[in-house]
Amino acid sequence: MAPEDNRSIGDLVAALSRETGVLVRKEVELAKTELTAKVRHASTHVATTAAGVALAHAGLLVLLAAIVIGLTQLGVTPWLSAAIVGFGTIGIGYLLVNKGLKAFRGASVVPTHTLESLKEDARWTTRQGA
Repeated sequence: MAPEDNRSIGDLVAALSRETGVLVRKEVELAKTELTAKVRHASTHVATTAAGVALAHAGLLVLLAAIVIGLTQLGVTPWLSAAIVGFGTIGIGYLLVNKGLKAFRGASVVPTHTLESLKEDARWTTRQGA
């Protein structure tokens, strides 16, 4: 048998209201914490990626120059060698940019844990009010 509670309905409603307010504030705090962690995690990946891209870019420029020189040595005129390498590089770059943008679109910054917790809180509040 449940313990007897001598509080009035008004007191119970006031307590529920107070507790719900505290709960919502804590959920907002949790959402802020979760979003901060996700942004920090993403920014670390962005910085690492940028450093890698800068280094790879320098190496790619050297290799592209070598390809232009190699085509010229094979008898292709220098301007045509540079044009072939330039257009080929632009095409590959375009494909990579599109692939990267699609990956960014798929990334989620939604605070999923907080949303689940809020749904559970709503269910709990509904059960308490019933």
